[in-house]
Amino acid sequence: MTAMTVNERPVDFDVDPATPLLWALRDVANLTGTKYGCGVGDCGSCMVLVDGEALRSCLVTVAEAEGRSITTIEGLSRDRSHPVQQALVAEQAIQCGFCTPGIALAAAALIRRNPDPGAEEIHAAIPNLCRCGVYPRLVRAIQRAGRVARRRERISAAPAPGIDQEDAARAVPGMRGSGDGAGGGTD
Repeated sequence: MTAMTVNERPVDFDVDPATPLLWALRDVANLTGTKYGCGVGDCGSCMVLVDGEALRSCLVTVAEAEGRSITTIEGLSRDRSHPVQQALVAEQAIQCGFCTPGIALAAAALIRRNPDPGAEEIHAAIPNLCRCGVYPRLVRAIQRAGRVARRRERISAAPAPGIDQEDAARAVPGMRGSGDGAGGGTD
């Protein structure tokens, strides 16, 4: 078993250590916000935060993630109150939504490092591909998220998610919660 923290919960993945983190998150932990796009690290749809750094989960094995803290889009904020999530909605920088989780996580890592990024820094920090072409709105959204993070602006709340994370993770084969039994799996 491979132990790590996923969305602030200790978990043990009972999978081959060479399994890409993407598949452990999606297929074992039922955290399907992490998307499979290209499988070779080009598109950024599978972006997650690993110890706060935006990484493509298709290129990180479960063994490489052992002992680290992983944040998926489900863990960025349970009620969608993170400044990046709020700004993406407010600036209408979401079209089909497939690439949005990866973009949101890459943007969250950027805003944590620099809450006042310029357009060039945003383009460099957000390598994600978006087939819908939201790039101009994306720059505005990330700059707005920075203003919210710096408390220079407020955004009205986005709608709450349609399913509670606890409900989505009730029966998760291949994953066991550590310690207090949390984690959604069976012990």
